[in-house]
Amino acid sequence: MNKMTDMTIREALQWASSFLQEHGRESRVAVLLLEHYTGLEGSGLFLEDDRKLSLEEKESFIKAVRTHAETGEPYQHITGRAPFYGRYFRVTPDVLIPRQETEELMDLIRKNTGHGDRIADIGTGSGVLAVTLALETEADVLATDISKEALGIARENAASLGADVRFYEGSFLEPLEKEHIDILVSNPPYIAWEEKEELDETVKKYDPALALFAENDGLLAYETLCKELKARNDTPRFVAFEIGHTQGGAVRRMLQDALPTYTVEVIKDLNGRDRIVTARV
Repeated sequence: MNKMTDMTIREALQWASSFLQEHGRESRVAVLLLEHYTGLEGSGLFLEDDRKLSLEEKESFIKAVRTHAETGEPYQHITGRAPFYGRYFRVTPDVLIPRQETEELMDLIRKNTGHGDRIADIGTGSGVLAVTLALETEADVLATDISKEALGIARENAASLGADVRFYEGSFLEPLEKEHIDILVSNPPYIAWEEKEELDETVKKYDPALALFAENDGLLAYETLCKELKARNDTPRFVAFEIGHTQGGAVRRMLQDALPTYTVEVIKDLNGRDRIVTARV
């Protein structure tokens, strides 16, 4: 393949799709990688499928396809970007790659946000929630993370997308102890360490453990957040946590204990699994 002088977009997609399938990878990654290296996205790629790739495009694309196929390295790490809610965000091995389910959390927060609300995103990672909320709502957005490296990526994403977000380094709600918060959102680590061996090899090898795993059957982050909420004099009017699909009952009980006057609800995702727990006044 490397010896071919010319390669059209159509030929590149045909080769890459076949090569990826032979290695047990998803063929759709061929399109995503080619979009990145050609700068053509969506229908634009297929409208120009007879265009010849430049030498640089071809070599970069072939290398990326081989790397993903042979090692399992996520295409998001290879390209350094990942889509979320219609925008591309910079990602590195220091942050969790955004998941589709988190867009459902974003939808929920957006629907419950009013003009002038202050939103706190706890454990922001690459900043996808905080940045998107700042761009999609008229809220004042704050975000925390314990990882200095993750905050660096989040700040880059906010700057490149023109989002006004205030970032704080620290554990959970501690950096915001004196800040008024109307809405609290968090997608914390929620996988139990005991479940590590059951995960896909790619997840174990390439996603940051700090963003994936938590003690106490994966519930430690929720326990900590609920404890901190209970201790606050000024509690948010709306709280939303993304959860693992088996954790709905446990997290609901924690929020009911921390905020006994609130209405607590477990919400299912598009696949019918428990995915979000909310508490509202």
